[in-house]
This record gives sequence, C-alpha cells and structure tokens, in this order.
Amino acid sequence: MDDLFLNRIEIDQSLIDKGSYLNNIPALTGTKKLIFSSNITFFAGENGTGKSTLLEAIAVAYGFSAEGGTLNYNFSTYDSHSELYKALKISKGIKRPSFSYFLRAESFYNVATKTEEYRDKPESIYYSKYGGKSFHSQSHGESFFSLIGAFSPNGLYILDEPEAALSPQKQLAVLSEIYTLAQQGAQFIIASHSPILLGIPGAQILSFDGKRIELCDYTETESYKVTEMFIKNREHLLKYLLEE
Repeated sequence: MDDLFLNRIEIDQSLIDKGSYLNNIPALTGTKKLIFSSNITFFAGENGTGKSTLLEAIAVAYGFSAEGGTLNYNFSTYDSHSELYKALKISKGIKRPSFSYFLRAESFYNVATKTEEYRDKPESIYYSKYGGKSFHSQSHGESFFSLIGAFSPNGLYILDEPEAALSPQKQLAVLSEIYTLAQQGAQFIIASHSPILLGIPGAQILSFDGKRIELCDYTETESYKVTEMFIKNREHLLKYLLEE
C-alpha cells in the first residue's frame, strides 16, 4: 500500500452532527475505516447508500473543490456537499501524485466552464492537456472521454459515476485506459453502477449495500446480477414487469 497516494481513511462519527442525515445511512454509520488495497477501488451499491457522499467527502478532505476539477480549481457555484469530510482522517502514501482530478458528473458543466476561464491563467496547462478543445464544444460523452484520455500515470483520480455519459463502447475504452494507467502507478477511486467498469481485473470492490462497507466480488454486485438476469431472461422479465 505504500505505493498508493491514498491508502486509508477513518471516519470519526463523533464529529458528525447528531441531527445530520448522514446518521441515516447504514453503510457510513457502520464503518470506522477503509483500507485501499488496489490501485483501482470501486464503491458499488444501490442509490442512496452513501457511495457518492463518501467519495465526495474524500475528495474535499484531500483538497479538491466539491464541484470537481484539479487541486488548483478553487471555486464554488453551489455548496451541496455534506459535512462528512470534516469527520474524515486521510492517510496519504509516501509519494505524491503529479496530476490529480476529481470528476463529479452532476457538476461537470460548472468545471468545464471554469476550465474555459483558466485558459489565460497559469492553470492553462490543464486546458492544453485536454487537446486545447473546449469541453463545451463536445458532447457530454466526448468531453468525459477527452478528460479521461488526458490522465497521466502518476496521478490520483477520484471519479463519481464516470459512465454516466458514456456509451457501452466508450466504457470499454475507458476500462482499458484506467487499467493501463493503474498498471503504471495511477490510483483510482470510483463510484460506479457500470457492470462494464466494475469488471476491471484486480479492482477492489467495496459494497455499500449492507450495514457497513464490505469487500465484494464482482459477480456479487447488484449491477452484475441485475444485468445478467436481464440479458438471460429478458422476455420473461419484461413480460412480468410490464404486465404487472
């Protein structure tokens, strides 16, 4: 784990307000620490189980803007993140990343706009990394793909549902890119529902579906099981769902 940029987090429940909605999320209240054991870690689970909430808290505690971007992006359009970051203790590895990025799908438009504003500032190096082409001149999926294609090996990448704007074909391409970068030393922490991305070999999958966050095998994830069930029993399942 010493070669990871982020190897461990601890959650101090006493620092969370007693009236916070965070206390109603079992996976978070039942977990005191997480240890990252792979260059690729997935947060998996149903909607509302705390995946994105914890991912966002990790990013903010690490130093990212809650809306996303590199560590040099310092702006706020609307503060919607939880107080969870205040309760996190982060343990960093010995080495430091040369490039880092937090991708939050729901606020990527704001980050893309901020990238435009940085074109004539010292941060413009990051604009040039994306090929000098405005994210706003590309489709949502193309801009996501351009961003991920600009990632470098010695980097830390915290991604919230990167598959949101990607076709299955593009997801396969991103899978390959993430796997290759991880083999070269990059670290990824990803919240995802994608049965394609979750299938990356060697990835650590953490399930949020129980009373605490636990390790999970790929074939045990709901994303895999529901997708497999639909593909193998499509006609029967559709008949049952639509006739009901």
